[in-house]
Amino acid sequence: MTSRPTERRLPVHLDDVSKAIIDQLQEDGRRSYADIGKHVGLSEAAVRQRVQRLTEAGVMQIVAVTDPMQLGFTRQAMIGIRVSGDVRDVAEALGELEAVDYVVLTAGTFDLLVEVVLENDEDLIELLNTEIRRLPGVTATETFVYLKLHKQAYHWGVR
Repeated sequence: MTSRPTERRLPVHLDDVSKAIIDQLQEDGRRSYADIGKHVGLSEAAVRQRVQRLTEAGVMQIVAVTDPMQLGFTRQAMIGIRVSGDVRDVAEALGELEAVDYVVLTAGTFDLLVEVVLENDEDLIELLNTEIRRLPGVTATETFVYLKLHKQAYHWGVR
């Protein structure tokens, strides 16, 4: 999920039915509202309304998750970035880059962690040298190239 850096959302309390709806959608995002309703004890219309409220509140998105390797994006990496000045400005600029799919402000060795998905190593070199390292405030980068994605899960939302 993306949100604007200045936007603050309060946590939303989810009842057991809303959690069950989310769980059903995480198992299969194409599951029909009627089928979900059978599992959670609501009508199709009631499930539709709850899903709409959950998406409008920013609690969840229903999206297709792809395998980058199958789509020709053979290079994934996490880039640790050190920044001087306001880290939020650099985070905002990084968030605008097409190859960047994840930007996190951190405490520790790096000010930011950025995940990138690219077609190849040449694209990674180009991104680092012509875009990321040239951003005002970026003082250092360290790139962690993914050799193998061991686990990627999206079902943590209803624990």
